[in-house]
Amino acid sequence: MSSSIEQLGPSHAEALRALLSKDPVHHLYLLGLAEEYGLEARPGPGGSAFWGRFEAGALTGVLFVGGGGGLLVPSALDAAAVGAFTEALGKDLRVQACLGEKPAVDALMRALCPRTPRLSRVQRLFGVSADDLGPFTNPTLRLAREEDLPRLLPLALGAVREGLERDPLADGAGLFEARVRRRVRARRTYVLEEAGALVFKVDVGSRSQHGAELEGLYTLPGQRRKGHATLCLGQISRHLLSSLPRLTLRVDEQNASLAGIARKVGFVPGRPQRLVLVD
Repeated sequence: MSSSIEQLGPSHAEALRALLSKDPVHHLYLLGLAEEYGLEARPGPGGSAFWGRFEAGALTGVLFVGGGGGLLVPSALDAAAVGAFTEALGKDLRVQACLGEKPAVDALMRALCPRTPRLSRVQRLFGVSADDLGPFTNPTLRLAREEDLPRLLPLALGAVREGLERDPLADGAGLFEARVRRRVRARRTYVLEEAGALVFKVDVGSRSQHGAELEGLYTLPGQRRKGHATLCLGQISRHLLSSLPRLTLRVDEQNASLAGIARKVGFVPGRPQRLVLVD
């Protein structure tokens, strides 16, 4: 059976949605990227593209490439499909980060990144629908506003430092603040305020008509074990699921506390994932 690797364009939009929506829970991140960025190739250092593997004319696998390898996100792929992508694209990629199902990420990194990555985390993808939610809510959770930035930045910094074991200010304080500001302007950051202080935040990392993926849950250390994360995760889940069919959340295998919170709210664990950071 003949196979080929091709860059996807707008004419492939229906085939891409059909492939990914066969398993929407495990492909929500890719579905969100497709809806947000579209299938028009964006050349240059900050550009992005979707690449597809075709067998006998049918799309059977997908790899999102952002920034020439700054972020790789594969669909659920078997070893043969991963090998086809690395053979076709490997010489042009400078991998900095990879996120997706563990077998596909492992195969990509073996082929494309022979050196030991700075961080490699096994994660579990949790999913939830409206029917699964427990009775946990906090109606004071709200969208972050630009005037919140001075109080929001310490939470955003803490989330990256704890979750990714890196200092985001190493790239420049201005760049990090701009990323946080963009997310606030896009109405993707929610915060909990108590006694004039922001004590909790959560971000909507990827969103499409198929659902959304939550990320960056963070409670100030002095405010932990008070139920903020449970109530706020329940609240944002209830809010988003009023207009979306499903939500997902990636939880590090070592983070038993967050896994317990997710299960309590109603999230159900799915297949293992891996996050790899090279730089």
